[in-house]
Amino acid sequence: MTLAAFMLVSCDKEEAILTDELPANVLGFVEAHYDGKTILHVVKELDNLKTYYHVYLDNGTKLDFNRHGSIMKIEGLEKIPDTIIPQLILDYVQANYASEFIRGWEVEDATQDVKLSNDIDLEFDENGNFLRING
Repeated sequence: MTLAAFMLVSCDKEEAILTDELPANVLGFVEAHYDGKTILHVVKELDNLKTYYHVYLDNGTKLDFNRHGSIMKIEGLEKIPDTIIPQLILDYVQANYASEFIRGWEVEDATQDVKLSNDIDLEFDENGNFLRING
């Protein structure tokens, strides 16, 4: 049993790749939403038959994509472009935290998590409806 667990863990692999090895839609996403920002480096992660791409930009932002090139997570210290965040979430943050901005966003199976500039974590459902403040 221990050997089987070890073999599963040993399948995880990360490697630096060239920007032009990214899926086209990942490059398109960066160009559309982070115009003028430079990709510093890219890490391709193989995790038990799943592939992820971690893209690091020159403004300190990290973008995580799945193997299909869909955005899964964004984290950094700067404001995430409004063109990425669903309108319902933007409206909620503007109405309730007008002096703050969104600096982190993660899409999970049935929820979306948002980190504000004041480090408050908000949770929304998959449609962008507010659920709770995470502690």
